[in-house]
Amino acid sequence: MTTKKDISTRILHADRLGGVEHGAVLKPLHIATAYGYATAAELTAVFQGEKSGHVYGRQGNPTTQALEAKLTMMEDGIGTVCFATGMAAICSTMMALLRKGDHVVASRFLFGNTASWFNTLTQLGCDVTLVDATDAANVEAALRPETRLVFVETIANPRTQIADLKAIGDICKAKNIVYIVDSTMTTPDLFQPKSVNATLVVHSLSKAICGHGNALGGSITDTGLFDWSTYPHILPAYKKGAPATWGLLQIRKKGLRDMGATLSSEHGHRIAAGMETLHLRMEQACSNANALAKFLEAQPLVSRVHHASLASHAQHDRAAALFRNFGPLLSFETVDGVDPFDVLDALQIVIKSSHLGDNRTLAIPVARTIFWEMGAEQRKSMDIADSLIRVSVGIEAQADLIADFSQAFSRVAAAHQ
Repeated sequence: MTTKKDISTRILHADRLGGVEHGAVLKPLHIATAYGYATAAELTAVFQGEKSGHVYGRQGNPTTQALEAKLTMMEDGIGTVCFATGMAAICSTMMALLRKGDHVVASRFLFGNTASWFNTLTQLGCDVTLVDATDAANVEAALRPETRLVFVETIANPRTQIADLKAIGDICKAKNIVYIVDSTMTTPDLFQPKSVNATLVVHSLSKAICGHGNALGGSITDTGLFDWSTYPHILPAYKKGAPATWGLLQIRKKGLRDMGATLSSEHGHRIAAGMETLHLRMEQACSNANALAKFLEAQPLVSRVHHASLASHAQHDRAAALFRNFGPLLSFETVDGVDPFDVLDALQIVIKSSHLGDNRTLAIPVARTIFWEMGAEQRKSMDIADSLIRVSVGIEAQADLIADFSQAFSRVAAAHQ
């Protein structure tokens, strides 16, 4: 009897075991835009989805197809579509699935660009209700007959609120509503949204899945739990094969193909290489984040720390029950009178940057940068203080990382004496 191998082992050997040209151990970089076939009938069969193959580089290539297979494996799904960025994945998916007059319920604790997209969606004729998704009752109360989907993040960026993922999933399952979970902050290494009845799983592949800060990408994985034969907006051309596959086919055709937000083969190749060390990197980054959160909570210049590893976090117990670890994202607020710029400028190892999930630790003053555009009122509704600093914790030696914050606080404290 063959023992089922750990996901890390399976990712490392996925390309090789799936068959790679010339005996290579990983999928090579395919850069062709067009693909030729011996007969017109064969070309037509590929175009009509009756035979597997590639028709045009905008819809993918063998390199990104191999990446999609690995993501599907990691999420225990039935298929994945990759895009140029995480935002492309979100926007293209909703453009493919929604129509004028539809209603969406989403968490009000959202990544800034996602929140901006929902503002745009309302201008296109869809109604969006933002709720506090840490309580599933708020989601249920917002549902309407025309509600087509519910959208939440696993760990909110930047304030780390954790949606009531399981209860929301149960509600969506009972009411037959598409449930989209953005799991970028947890990655498949910490959590599989399929376990809470998610329909579709979103990842910004640019973040921890890649990890090296050298590629942009996004993905949508279908968990196979939703019966797309009940969804009113599936076009007749995509009602082929098992109904479980209809949604993803429409996303690939009406989202990826029509929107054109294609993941380049070069970036797909880099992301696939980064995936191989995801578990090792998440182990170190999460360990560092847990230690740093505890350290920050004891600092006199810090008023609040937001990380689910802390007992003070409102959703600590939920995170402990759902996730394998608490994630590498944290944020903290400085006390009155201490400018977060002073703290950031005193750091020597930590990089002042807007990215997340990098091997290096990055930090940014949230209110005056990535959440500046939304205005003070909306920031207040999301509990984003003017002094909030977001930290994406990397894989540096833990002692060096904490020492850097320690010396920074000492320098700022001395300047205020």
